[in-house]
Amino acid sequence: MTKDRILPLTLALAAAASLIAGGAVAQDAGTGPDREGPSFESLDLDGDGQISRAEFDAQRGARFAQADADGNGMLDQAEMQAMMTARMEAQIAARVARMIARFDADGDGALSMAELPDPRRAGAMFERSDADGSGAMSQDEYGAARDGMQHRKGRMGHHRHGHHHGSGKQGGMGRSCADQT
Repeated sequence: MTKDRILPLTLALAAAASLIAGGAVAQDAGTGPDREGPSFESLDLDGDGQISRAEFDAQRGARFAQADADGNGMLDQAEMQAMMTARMEAQIAARVARMIARFDADGDGALSMAELPDPRRAGAMFERSDADGSGAMSQDEYGAARDGMQHRKGRMGHHRHGHHHGSGKQGGMGRSCADQT
């Protein structure tokens, strides 16, 4: 067998092994705080200490094949949803495990209310929302705060894709979307 035929065969066998391994391929995908991405070793299929384009593409193909439950070479909505749900569940499970490991002061494997971390900026959010400084939120103040939060969530979605809006300053929670333009 020639060298030009060995590499494709090796890659095909490695892709098949990845499919047999099941969820490991789906769990390796992505980047971010809860997604480390595939390890170098899992991408270096021939173990030569380098990731070739063919090896990189093989991992992508293996993920696609794993998600293509009916084997028709296309991902329909249900298959894509199942793939993304599995990926998210793995990320959530990893994050929860890290939270318990970090905050479980008594070591019982669960977090009591006292062990839960305080929400970041909770006090500041309430103060911004209490626009009149009365120490309580009226229905109007609560609605404005909720609208402002929804507006910022929409903008954050664009930030993930490299778009930037506004001055970079975060508007107060008590401001409406129209006030933040």
